[in-house]
Amino acid sequence: MGVKQKTKSLKSRNSELASTLIQLDVLNGQAVVDAQFPPFARKIREHGFPNGITSSPIEIFQINIGKLCNQTCAHCHVDAGPDKKEENMDRATLERCLELIIKYNIPKVDITGGAPELNPHFRWFVEECYKAGKHVMDRCNLTVIEANKKYHDLPDFFAANKVEIISSLPYFSKKRTDSQRGDGVFEDSISALKRLNAVGYGIAGSGLTLNLVYNPSGAYLPGDQAALEKEFKSQLSRRYQIEFNSLFAITNLPVSRFLDYLLETGNYKQYMTELVDAFNPNTIEGLMCRNTISVSWDGYIYDCDFNQMLDLKSNIKGNHISSFELEQYLDRKVVLNQHCYGCTAGAGSSCGGEVA
Repeated sequence: MGVKQKTKSLKSRNSELASTLIQLDVLNGQAVVDAQFPPFARKIREHGFPNGITSSPIEIFQINIGKLCNQTCAHCHVDAGPDKKEENMDRATLERCLELIIKYNIPKVDITGGAPELNPHFRWFVEECYKAGKHVMDRCNLTVIEANKKYHDLPDFFAANKVEIISSLPYFSKKRTDSQRGDGVFEDSISALKRLNAVGYGIAGSGLTLNLVYNPSGAYLPGDQAALEKEFKSQLSRRYQIEFNSLFAITNLPVSRFLDYLLETGNYKQYMTELVDAFNPNTIEGLMCRNTISVSWDGYIYDCDFNQMLDLKSNIKGNHISSFELEQYLDRKVVLNQHCYGCTAGAGSSCGGEVA
């Protein structure tokens, strides 16, 4: 799939902003490549990757099970929210995903959303993956556990199926967390973390893994992951008696709501310049697009979750799970674009935090 040689303005939710936006190249009908910065594909060629980024053995089958969410976070690259009721994966698509996971013996299943738990088939799918001997990861926003009494048993359900929990917590203070994720989110998150701790999550020797995710609240790169983890552990333990295993520091990519924020605040050029200047070729070997299959709620296949949100489908024949063959996926070249600078800046960024 090549970049069409034409430009158009990025459509924005803010109509007053639309006329002032920079011109962006178009790929798959989406305004995604900013021509004022060096093309990412050229950048990696200059640093020893003349054939682009190629696949390594697939270890993770990542599924965006739906965009329905009980929150509307300011930094959300999925553009998830309570209004996304139609964009949920159906049972037949999940059954096909399960078939492929078992057929190709993919060891890890990474379930994301939205709030994955709001999909009516979520629990069935988790149980089937666990029965098949797969390691299941759930990207839980924490507040869903507190959203309704019917979700209060989620910690017990997670524990019974040995689900690894990965949860966003922007900061260990109410003001900073709520400013990014909405009023009341911090208190609900703390309550949910205590419920998870109560069944063993994050407790040494329990075998139940609870990881937290840190995203910067503004137009800057995350700090050192190890230092952030140490501070989060100290503060959460001292203030709330909460324990967790690891903290993942993830860079905000210029996609969806965060891109809107950058443009609306006039920070886009500065942020992209920071990403480009911080490019680190040592991150490329560990990029998540190399060992991950990313599947959208409607069954299309992408190289990563961010490409999925930009509708940059994998460069393979038959890029839908209905006709998926692993051999084709392993032979592909990863579809690249300017947002890829976010994953290669500094220590790098992936769904599991730093990569270098």
